[in-house]
Amino acid sequence: MKVIKRDGRVVEYNRNKILTAIKKANAEVDRYEKLTDEKIEAIVASIEGLRRDTMHVESIQDMIEQKIMAEGKFVLAKTYIIYRYTRELVRKANTTDDSIMSLIQNRNKDVMEENSNKNAYIASTQRDLIAGEVSKDLTKRLLLPEHIVKAHEEGAIHFHDMDYFVQTIFNCCLINIKDMFENGTVMNGKLIESPKSFQVACTVMTQIISAVASSQYGGQSVDIRHLGKYLRASRQKYEEKYNEQYGGKMDPYIIEQLVQDRLNDELRSGVQTIQYQINTLMTTNGQSPFVTLFMFLDDEDEYIEENAVIIEEILRQRLEGIKNEKGVYVTPAFPKLIYVLDENNCLKGGKYDYITKLAVKCSAKRLYPDYISAKKMRENCNGNVFSCMGCRSFLSPWLDSDGNYQFEGRFNQGVVSLNLPQIGIIAEGNMEKFWQILEDRLSLCFEALMCRHHALEGTLSDVSPIHWQYGAIARLKKGEKIDELLHNGYSSISLGYIGLYEVTKIMTGVSHTDPVGTEFALKIMKRLRSATDTWKEETNIGFALYGTPAESLCYRFARIDKERYGEIPDVTDKGYYTNSYHVDVREKIDAFTKFTFESQFQNISSGGAISYIEIPNMQHNLNALEEIVKFIYDNIQYAEFNTKSDYCHECGFDGEIKINDELGWECPQCGNKDHSKMNVTRRTCGYLGENFWNVGKTKEINSRVLHI
Repeated sequence: MKVIKRDGRVVEYNRNKILTAIKKANAEVDRYEKLTDEKIEAIVASIEGLRRDTMHVESIQDMIEQKIMAEGKFVLAKTYIIYRYTRELVRKANTTDDSIMSLIQNRNKDVMEENSNKNAYIASTQRDLIAGEVSKDLTKRLLLPEHIVKAHEEGAIHFHDMDYFVQTIFNCCLINIKDMFENGTVMNGKLIESPKSFQVACTVMTQIISAVASSQYGGQSVDIRHLGKYLRASRQKYEEKYNEQYGGKMDPYIIEQLVQDRLNDELRSGVQTIQYQINTLMTTNGQSPFVTLFMFLDDEDEYIEENAVIIEEILRQRLEGIKNEKGVYVTPAFPKLIYVLDENNCLKGGKYDYITKLAVKCSAKRLYPDYISAKKMRENCNGNVFSCMGCRSFLSPWLDSDGNYQFEGRFNQGVVSLNLPQIGIIAEGNMEKFWQILEDRLSLCFEALMCRHHALEGTLSDVSPIHWQYGAIARLKKGEKIDELLHNGYSSISLGYIGLYEVTKIMTGVSHTDPVGTEFALKIMKRLRSATDTWKEETNIGFALYGTPAESLCYRFARIDKERYGEIPDVTDKGYYTNSYHVDVREKIDAFTKFTFESQFQNISSGGAISYIEIPNMQHNLNALEEIVKFIYDNIQYAEFNTKSDYCHECGFDGEIKINDELGWECPQCGNKDHSKMNVTRRTCGYLGENFWNVGKTKEINSRVLHI
């Protein structure tokens, strides 16, 4: 017999534990209330006599109480109940001591590697992680219903960001940088007025990003279009200055050259300020701001010419890279870049094709930018083109009181994700059972998401003035509640999902790329979307279906299910689940077919969807990459590239990194052996999974495994 523990773990039945518990209670009562050893044995035997495959530990304890009372030993039954209650209190006692001490001593591998953007060895980061462990403990013991915590522990759902749930802060947002530029803002009690030049606007923008990032836990996105106005202001300032000094004394052409040279210097310095400030600033949560720059050449933008040169300079500096501690140019993690493809730059003879060619060159060497198709987004989003939030979740179109679409100044309340493969495993191929379990799990997700929503209700604007009072999100009064921004679809709240490929494989026997599997997968996706639409209609809260890129969750769900249900071919045996609706990385499928197939899911998963392909080193074959970019414009809303080329982030070496004689990879240029600081092409076996390696034996690096 197997016993299901309270945390969802399945363990072998151990009769000695039951005997010990009863005997401890038995020892505390007087001799008239005691049970004989034979009676105790009989109680245990009666449980075993049921011959069940599995029993929940709570059911076993209930049966023991009933058996003791049936013997007329009511004092003993009460003593056993008290013993059981005391054990429950112990379980609910503070559980953070070991996790915190192991963090300080650099032993807590799970927490240290959960966020690859945080260096868990640094004191400021450890401070945030320690606070996170306390938040998780309070959340599990006090803030969430037990059955939701149990579902999270069992891997049925994932309640994201428990390490911040104790505070009334939210996930990610689109900063209303236009409002903050034009109307000023306040940081640390100091007024920051509207910028008068491009350089100042860039500096103010990075200060805003840092302040905003310090009072939320998810990413931020900023629309670069709002900088164009200030680049023009700088030009006008230089024109006035030089014309005043040299007008009538110098050739107008030379004056224009002086203006342009000065403007180019300011352009370079301003963009460099953005890049270096973002990479050197440290927010209060122990990492660089998780920021995305949105680059859109909008024909309706009066500052499109200024924004074209700003975007070009951003791409040039990203292509060059940023110097590490050894003075070598490497690829920075932030800011993330999103480049919008439109008719004027989709490599079909548009005015700004030259910038797209630069973007492609940058993608080949530095991974970013990602690409959004304005054409497909307009089809999917009521004619609008806008950025995803820093966490790659998308807002729904929303009209303000004047009937204008608004996206900036809006945010996401949080995420709960659903483990789809686990439902398939439990259903064992029974379709009726599958759909019933899915409905139960959706109800659970709704309840968990409402916990997130209710936790934010009643929050006062004073909690984060930069967000609620000074323009990043709103201009509320001091002491005013943020509740109006939690309703009417102004902000989103997201249902995530993992493993559409695996659940389809379990239930139909084929991949979701097979016509039979596709039909089933689309049926699941439409049901998930229908659920969020229904919740939105019933509650007036912006529920959205979100294809989360949470890679660590793919491993967590697979690990839990493997422990509980064993190795299932092509499901739990891989060590990971496939992200959201994505095609499994082992399927032999070309980039164009993959994008075409996955595009049908992006429209359904409107609260967040990204597709990616892995490509070889394309720096010497940019024409092929340009063809993919053209294809993206016509066929898929949001896509990115993962380059399968060797690259050392320590020294910038871009060549073949070979296996050394001992533990694995070693950079031939600088001798770096830290696998977390290099990209390595998968070889020999053709495996295309994420970050896997194997040198004769399996060795874990950052909770992942590399196959060579």
